[in-house]
This record gives sequence, C-alpha cells and structure tokens, in this order.
Amino acid sequence: MTALTTISLPSLHKIASGKVRDLFSLPDPNALLFVASDRLSAFDVVMTNGIPNKGAILTLLSAHWFRVLSERIPHLRTHFITLDIPAGVSPDEASTIKNRSMQVRKLEVLKVEAIVRGYITGSAWQEYQAKGTVHGLAMPQGMQLCQKFPRAIYTPSTKADAGAHDENIHPDDAWKEIGDRETARKVEELALSIYNTAAAYALERGIIIADTKFEFARDAEGNIYLVDEVLTPDSSRFWPKDEYELGREQDSFDKQFIRNWLIKEGLKAKEGVTIPHDVCVATGERYKDVFRLLTGTKFEDAVQS
Repeated sequence: MTALTTISLPSLHKIASGKVRDLFSLPDPNALLFVASDRLSAFDVVMTNGIPNKGAILTLLSAHWFRVLSERIPHLRTHFITLDIPAGVSPDEASTIKNRSMQVRKLEVLKVEAIVRGYITGSAWQEYQAKGTVHGLAMPQGMQLCQKFPRAIYTPSTKADAGAHDENIHPDDAWKEIGDRETARKVEELALSIYNTAAAYALERGIIIADTKFEFARDAEGNIYLVDEVLTPDSSRFWPKDEYELGREQDSFDKQFIRNWLIKEGLKAKEGVTIPHDVCVATGERYKDVFRLLTGTKFEDAVQS
C-alpha cells in the first residue's frame, strides 16, 4: 500500500498545509475540515516518504480520545464535530479522505504547544543532566533516566510558524505567547487534567504515557477548547507498561523509532531524508499496536467501510 503524502480536494479550498495535516474550508463558516496525510515528520522536518494508513490511525485514535476525555472530564470542550464526510465532495475525494478526516469547529488557535511530562526523558533529560532543571523548573536531585516525576509537570513551548522550530519556555512565560495570564493559567490546568485522566486510562490498558503535546483554541467568548490531534503516537511517547525499567531508554509505540534511526544515521533535522521501507513498516506496526491497546479494537476493524 502506498502512503498518501499529498491531499488534493478540488471541490474544497485549502487554507493551510502543516507537517502532517491539511486544513480546508467548508460551506459552514463555523467549521473546517482537518485531513491527516501519511506524511512523516521528526525533529520539525518532513521526510520525503510516509507511512501507509498513518493518517487514518491518527484521526481515528484522536476521535476515540475526544470521546473518552469528554466522558471523564466535566465541561471539557473539544473542536471535534464528526468523522462524517462533508457534503459536496466528489466520490473520489470522499474515498481519499475517508477515515483520515474530521469536521471541526473553527476557532482561534493559541500560540503555544502545551506539553505535559509524566516521566523524564528526551530533551527534558538532557536539560536535567546539564542544569538540574526541566524548562527552567528545579527538579529533585538524583533522578534517573525515564523516572516518573512526583507529579506531572507542564512544560510548554512556542508554536513556531512553518519552517521554524519550537522553543522550550518556562511555564511562567507561556502567557506571553497566549496573550494573557488568565487564559495561560486555564490552559495549564486543563493540560494537566487531560494528561492525568488519559495517563490513568492508558495505564489500565498496559500503556505508560511518558509525555504528550496538546493544542488549545478559544472561541469568541473566550472558552477554551482541546483541538488538533490528541494523544497519538505522533504527539506522545507511549511505553509498554510491562517492559518499563528505570534508568534506561524504553521501547516505545511511537515515532521514537524514527528519531533513533535518524540520530544513528547522522540525519537528525536534515532535509530530504527518505526513511527505509523496513523502518517505516516497523513504525507503522507500532502505531497499530498502540491503537489496538488503547481502543480495544484492531485498526483494520475500526476503519469505516
């Protein structure tokens, strides 16, 4: 099966194209269409090839999480409307976007990546080794690689424009990106609440959510919404609970497998990289594995015919 890396919908106007998703306008002025391609990005760079069905996995898993979180967190608002194909697209277009598109509310996206960390790994571990801090926050002495924090921590970053790189910021400075302190406080509280709820849900299903990234938006009344993809292998580190071992790197169900290959080959953050077929296949299988564990359904059975 070929990866779908370019989305063409002549019947709809394309508003924007991100690393993975394309955004289209809809006849309803209050709604938009998100379409997830099979494009693969790592270290803020898009690879030349993708992973077949990746966009569908991300979309259906996000839809699952929107439902689960809305059931467990009182008054949670999300941008998700439906997985239904919008009226007016051609049969060929409908076939292209089925299972990889969702209609969402049109909102003002907040300019911050709301990262929550439950365990110390990745760039957080590197900063801790050098300074004893994570995003400028003082951490307990003597922590080991992949150790659980005493409580989950909010470690936001900037939300860079296309072609630029996100930058880690101190939580106290997030309001400068968002625009006001009260909204920044609400985003932090909501991000931590969502993470803690999701982490407990996942742990019951054999998955540790080491860290994850959320995005939020607001409506004209200032209400905050959870938007974009949610708790997918693209936006989160998922570790198998039964293989977790303190003090070492963990196996994962996410694109860390891709990052590790890029680092090993000296290709981190390089443009024009093609990921080998076997690495793509192995990563795709990891995505399907975590989909099954988190949803209780095989990806192939979840796909809408």
